[in-house]
Amino acid sequence: MTTPRLLALATATPSYVLDQDEAAAMAAEVFRGKVFRTPDLLSIFENTGIRTRKAVRPLAWYGEPHGWPERNAVYLENAQDLYVEVANKALAAAGLQASDIGQLVTVSSSGIATPSLEARAAGRMGFRAGVRRTPVFGLGCGGGVAGLGLAERLARTDPELPVLLVIVELSSLAVRPDAATKENIISSALFGDGAAAAVVSAAPDAAGRAIECSGEHLWPDSLDVMGWRIDPVGFGVILSPAVPAFVEREMPQAAQAFLDRAGLTAAEVSRYVCHPGGAKVVPAIEAALGLAAGSLDVERQVLAEYGNMSAPTALFVLDRVLNGGSASADGSGRLVVSAMGPGFTAQFVSLGAVGA
Repeated sequence: MTTPRLLALATATPSYVLDQDEAAAMAAEVFRGKVFRTPDLLSIFENTGIRTRKAVRPLAWYGEPHGWPERNAVYLENAQDLYVEVANKALAAAGLQASDIGQLVTVSSSGIATPSLEARAAGRMGFRAGVRRTPVFGLGCGGGVAGLGLAERLARTDPELPVLLVIVELSSLAVRPDAATKENIISSALFGDGAAAAVVSAAPDAAGRAIECSGEHLWPDSLDVMGWRIDPVGFGVILSPAVPAFVEREMPQAAQAFLDRAGLTAAEVSRYVCHPGGAKVVPAIEAALGLAAGSLDVERQVLAEYGNMSAPTALFVLDRVLNGGSASADGSGRLVVSAMGPGFTAQFVSLGAVGA
């Protein structure tokens, strides 16, 4: 059977830019005297390593009260627009039309859409009536890598028709001025919005990086590490402060299990491409994978420019690595893409070297 290949990868962001210093000043005003002293709150924003984030609304909107219906209406409108934009960019890069696509994978966990996003965007996109749809909810930060692995598996089932993967997350809509909690304030300092798309094909003449293997590691009794809680106002973030320590302690086992499944050794991996998570998570990943400090340079760049966009973030890093953006390693060699998310899980995908 022909190995599925990554034909194209694209990213997109909404138009509003949130300056981190301005966001910190607004948060200090909104949460004045609650949970953190103002100097401590400002230091949280400063220590994220983030300079800017992209968002679907201007900064002032996030300091105002908004109920669940309004938040989800904003999600539906803007998620569809980003879906269409990033999907068309990926299709153009692959030299394909929407009608060429046989299967759709849509990953999004930051709003509720029924019908799902690809169905809502179908009229604008021009998908064929017989296209097969797989919407995925609940994977959080791990969704981009998991989605790529799912696209690879689906491509094998029908090699003649490519798979279009689209990931859209508007995590900024979970910022809650009404929720004076440590988790909400920290997420207010971290989350941004973005989208990524990929085209995958197992056709015999497909050209692109081979998607060699995908895998997942699920830890039992870890539901309190990361996720959403739902209340009348909307999503509320579950985010354990123990994530960096968890990553450093537990990720080595998961990464080794994936390498064993893929038939690889660590020496055969040119570069790990990782979801950065946050400023404290990146060095924890480096330690867990036995990498030199500072190796995950692109991860830090993406975090600084976009913040944590949840699921798309790992593919923003991958896009930059594929285009020669890493000083730490040659992006043309074998890559292992990884992300961690609710479950608590680790997701992995290996991409073959150029020309392999």
